[in-house]
Amino acid sequence: MVMKKFVLILAVLGIFVIYSAGIRHQVPVLKKPQSLIASSSPPPTTKSGSTISSTGSSAAPQHASSGRYKDGTYTGSVADAYYGNVQVAVTISGGRIAKVKFLQFPNTHSTSVIINDQAIPYLQQEAIQAQSSNIQLITGATFTSQAFAQSLQAALSRA
Repeated sequence: MVMKKFVLILAVLGIFVIYSAGIRHQVPVLKKPQSLIASSSPPPTTKSGSTISSTGSSAAPQHASSGRYKDGTYTGSVADAYYGNVQVAVTISGGRIAKVKFLQFPNTHSTSVIINDQAIPYLQQEAIQAQSSNIQLITGATFTSQAFAQSLQAALSRA
């Protein structure tokens, strides 16, 4: 009787370990925000490393701006994204968001690196297109998206 319990416990633990290892090595699938799906420009290319920035020139809307921000570069507050911190700097030119640069983002785990290499260019493009921190979150990168919007709002409030 004791031997059966022991074998059953080992079997359950073994299945759990195998399942956990399989889940950890799956590549996450991110969904592009709806506002960028109809966009004619291709998504920006990603690069590995600790800092990723976008040029913002191809993602800027074509309509006239009210110029509601003061020109300059403004740094947002550090926001908690659960797996690490997010902090952005926004460059305003002509009263509009011209560039968004990530100063910090979760990159200590391989899954975070994979997710953020995909999500960061879309978040930058989404902010430039929206011209505010009112962006659509990226499915699969919810924590990073929320922290991005929070840090971006802090930066824009200084502009």
